Amino acid sequence: MIENYNLFLLVCGIAFLFGAIFPIVFKPLPVSLPMLQVTFGIVIGYLWLSLSFLDPMEHGVIIEKLTEIVVLVSLVGAGIKIDTPLSWRLWRPTTRLLLITMPVGIFAMAVLGYYAFGLTIGAAILLGAVLAPTDPVLASSIQVGPPNTGGEDAPRFTLTSEAGLNDGLAFPFVYLAIKIAEAYSEGQGFSGELLWTWFTHDVLWKIGAGLVVGIVVGKTLAKVVFSKHTRETTISQGYVVIALTLLAYGLAEYIHSYGFIAVFIAAFAFRRSEHEHSYHEKLHDFAEQSEGLLMSLVLVAFGILIGQGLQSDVELTWRVYIVSFTFLLLIRPLGGIIALTGLNLPRTEKYAISALGIRGIGTLYYLSYALNHGFFGEEDALKLWVVCSIVILSSIFMHGLSAPKLLKMTANKPRS
Repeated sequence: MIENYNLFLLVCGIAFLFGAIFPIVFKPLPVSLPMLQVTFGIVIGYLWLSLSFLDPMEHGVIIEKLTEIVVLVSLVGAGIKIDTPLSWRLWRPTTRLLLITMPVGIFAMAVLGYYAFGLTIGAAILLGAVLAPTDPVLASSIQVGPPNTGGEDAPRFTLTSEAGLNDGLAFPFVYLAIKIAEAYSEGQGFSGELLWTWFTHDVLWKIGAGLVVGIVVGKTLAKVVFSKHTRETTISQGYVVIALTLLAYGLAEYIHSYGFIAVFIAAFAFRRSEHEHSYHEKLHDFAEQSEGLLMSLVLVAFGILIGQGLQSDVELTWRVYIVSFTFLLLIRPLGGIIALTGLNLPRTEKYAISALGIRGIGTLYYLSYALNHGFFGEEDALKLWVVCSIVILSSIFMHGLSAPKLLKMTANKPRS
C-alpha cells in the first residue's frame, strides 16, 4: 500500500470529484453516487493489480476501524435530521421492522448459510447478523432531508429511523455468534448458561445502558450549546458533531454497552432540544459532508477489493448469487411486509419500505469486528467475506436503480 500511496491519493481525488459534480453531471442519469464510485473502484482494482490493497483476511482491524468511523458519522447525521417527534403511533412501523423484520432476516440467512454454504453454527448466525441491519451510510439518499425542511413522509422517516437503530440492535446477535464460535473452539458447545449470559448481558444490559447514555449525553450537550450563556456565541458545528459522537460512543463502550445505539439516541435527543433552532441545520450539513467524504473513500476501496477479487483464484458458485438475490428480493421484502401488515399505510408505502433494505458499510464493520476476535475458522471467514461482498455489491446497484422509482410511487405525502 505504501509504495502506491500517491496513486491511491489520485484515485481518492477522482472519487471525491465524482461526489462534487454528481448533482450536476450525473443526476439526470439513472445511477446513484455509490454505484458510480464502486464501479470506478472495480475498474481501478481490475486494471491495476500492482495497486496492493487491503486483504480482508489479513487487515481486518484496519477495515473495522475505518468502517466504524463512517457508520458513527452516519448515525449522528441520521439522528440530527429527524423532525418526527417520539410518538408510538409515528414510530410503530420502525418498531415492527426492528422486532419482526430484522429477526426474520437473521434466522433466514443463518439457515441458508448453514445449509447452502456449510457454515458452522456460529458463522451462520454471524452471516444473518451482519446482513440484518439496514445501512445508514448507503441509505442516506432515501432518508429524510435536512432538519426543519417540512413534513416527513412515512417511507423516508421509517427507513431513516430503522437504519439509525438497527445498526446497534444487530450487535447482540453478532455477540451471540462470537460466543457460540468461542464455545465450540474450546470444545464446550452450546449451552443454556451461554444463552442466559448472552440475554442478560448482551441484550438487556448493553441495550438499556446504551439508551441511557445516549439520552444523558444528548440532553447534556444540548443544555450547553443552547444555554443562555452561549446564545450570543457561535459554536463550531464541527466540534459539536465530533464531541457528540465521541462522548456518546466512548462513554457507552467504557461501560460495556452499545456505542452505536448511544450515538444515534444522543443525536436524536440533542435534536429534540430546541428542535426548531437553525443550528441543527448547520450540524446536519457538517455531518452530511463528512459522511460523504468517508463514504467515498470506503466505496472506492471496496470497489478495488472487488476488482482485484475478479482476477483472484476465489471461485463464486451459483449458490452465492442465488442466496444473495434471495435475501434482497425475497427475505427482506417479505419480512417487511409481514411486519407492516395491519398498519394504516398505503400498499405502495409498505412495499417501498420493505424493498429498500440497503446493505452496505455497516455489514463490513460487523463482519470484520466479529472475525477479528479470532474464533472463526479461515474457511468460514472467506465464505463470509465472499457472500457479504456480493450482497453489498448487488444491493448498491439494485437499490440504486430502484429507489427513485419506489419512492416516487409513494407520492411523497407528508405525515400528519
